[in-house]
Amino acid sequence: MHFLDINKTDPTDLRAMIDQARAMKVARQGQSKGMVDADQPLAGKMVALVFEKPSTRTRVSFDVGIRQMGGQSIVLSGTEMQLGHGETIADTARVLSRYVDLIMIRTFEESTLLELADHASVPVINGLTNRTHPCQIMADILTYEEHRGPIAGKKVVWTGDGNNVCASFLHAAGQFGFDLTFTGPPTLDPDPVFVAEARAKGATIEIERDAAKAVAGADLVVTDTWVSMHDPQSTRERRHNQLRPYRVDAALMAHAAPDALFMHCLPAHREEEVTSQVMDGPQSVIFDEAENRLHAQKAILRWCLGV
Repeated sequence: MHFLDINKTDPTDLRAMIDQARAMKVARQGQSKGMVDADQPLAGKMVALVFEKPSTRTRVSFDVGIRQMGGQSIVLSGTEMQLGHGETIADTARVLSRYVDLIMIRTFEESTLLELADHASVPVINGLTNRTHPCQIMADILTYEEHRGPIAGKKVVWTGDGNNVCASFLHAAGQFGFDLTFTGPPTLDPDPVFVAEARAKGATIEIERDAAKAVAGADLVVTDTWVSMHDPQSTRERRHNQLRPYRVDAALMAHAAPDALFMHCLPAHREEEVTSQVMDGPQSVIFDEAENRLHAQKAILRWCLGV
């Protein structure tokens, strides 16, 4: 089974993945990180990790997770693959499917992911596209619930840019039953299609331009970088001017619920979208969140392979 987006996966399966991720994390406590999981569910399995976009957390967490479960991985960069250049994506999918048991791809265009999945005869995992980032949000749900219990019915506030991570949070709101408030400039609003879909599934989705009002009573406050590594300087300056009122600092967090958590998928630009005081403060769970990419993705891999 493919894991392409949270909104394309049955809520029962999503819940099972979160629960299994937590169980696997608990089972490994106190062990060396290099030890193989006792049941070795990926023994004999080969996984291709395809990176058109570079990554630290995605590459390491998938690679380590595969090894911990007894499998093997082969990492392929965009320069090695040149997807769609010289060979069609469809043909690449067919060829890779003859060599490996699963493909994880981190790419730019959603169309690349979808074409690969359409023509692969093995499961495909969305490691990130410009449109969504489902693996990250599965880790975020896991992180919230291990600190505060069920996320259903809670208020999540996204502040800043309605980007691909925000899009997957909207998907998750509809699937896991929490509410989400977006606060940011109108030029960077999330995709209205995703907003409408979450609302149709019963989630309360609000857009509030005043960051303090948006964060009032929040159970979880989330932000992300304001600029991509590929953005030109002119774009960086324009985004900074638009997004400065939405920086997460101690004053903004004071409007949230007393036990509210703060998340950021990293890497962060300290003192830009969030202050170090918040990142290193008692409400921040950013490094638990980073670790949980490993555990959540292990559960996703197992679900895709049925092991």
